[in-house]
Amino acid sequence: MTKFGPSDRRLEELMYDAAVSAMTDAGVDDVDGVVVGAMSPESFTGDSNISAFITDYLGLVPKPTLRIETASSTGAAIFDGAFFALASGFFKNILVLAGEKMTTLPTGAATKILSEVLSPQERRQGGTMPALAALVARAYMSAHGCGREALTRVAVKNHANAVKNPYAHFQYAVDAQRVETSKMISDPLRLYDCSPLSDGAAAIVMTTDKMPIRVAGIGHGTDYISLAQRDSLTSFSSTRVATQKAFKMAGIKPSKIDVAEIHDAFTPFEIIGCEDVGFYEPGTAWKHVLDGETEIAGPLPVNPSGGLKARGHPVGASGLAQIIEIVWQLRGNAGARQIDKRLRYGLTQSVGGLGTSNIVTILENVA
Repeated sequence: MTKFGPSDRRLEELMYDAAVSAMTDAGVDDVDGVVVGAMSPESFTGDSNISAFITDYLGLVPKPTLRIETASSTGAAIFDGAFFALASGFFKNILVLAGEKMTTLPTGAATKILSEVLSPQERRQGGTMPALAALVARAYMSAHGCGREALTRVAVKNHANAVKNPYAHFQYAVDAQRVETSKMISDPLRLYDCSPLSDGAAAIVMTTDKMPIRVAGIGHGTDYISLAQRDSLTSFSSTRVATQKAFKMAGIKPSKIDVAEIHDAFTPFEIIGCEDVGFYEPGTAWKHVLDGETEIAGPLPVNPSGGLKARGHPVGASGLAQIIEIVWQLRGNAGARQIDKRLRYGLTQSVGGLGTSNIVTILENVA
């Protein structure tokens, strides 16, 4: 990974650094193919044909390359796509590379680009990503008696984790008062309930060779673009579909997961995500958050990286960054934020759009 956060470097430079780091870590100087992920470089930086451009920049011509995009779950989707390409038998190793450069634009312009993944009808009614996320948050809080203090606890926890992460956008702690008095973005979401606009890149080399960390399960589900068409606002059915597929493939139950990275572009999404992947019963995760169960020292650490909330959220790269954090945790080399127990299984859950293309990945330490 590169460090996430505002950068004066170009997107291709960030992606180059991540790619070189991954290939060095893997001990390879060549790959059979390149899968590139970026959500919207055409709008953020004016660059198109990004997969060929990056492959050329890396000096990997004439290797086959393609781009995959599923909004903010793009980083997980390219991992998913590379997995099946390797499983086909046509490739032995693939460079999986994701990035986004977002901070060159004003916040309003970037918010407009991010909102383009939403239902056109809901956008015409003024819907933005924070506004519709606030509707989801309010629905969950009303249905399950969840107070603002649970959202605040997620923000405080993830900032505390990010302090220990040298790759994080925000490397400072916040207390409850700072969160609760921050600017209101869309009621009930305040500034510290929302992930930032970030620059950054992430990369992994995947191989068919037997390695200490293996893919145990992968699942992918989609949902209706419009919130108005969905059966529930308090859960993402696309995550539940992906979860069922991933755990069936892995042959384990959610209770076997030792560490997780859950998509927390907004703090209530971490709470909902923990329920959707089966960690807690519907409507109860917020209580477990308040009990400290999801902290690094708790029984089920969630987002030890700091999550999208504090590690940062370069939208095309976040899903892959989650997977990298799990790899580091399973290897035992996550530095100051390393979970102090034997880890066998780690899970990531990545959300594309407002829950429209969600991916669950389970990794296993077989060393």
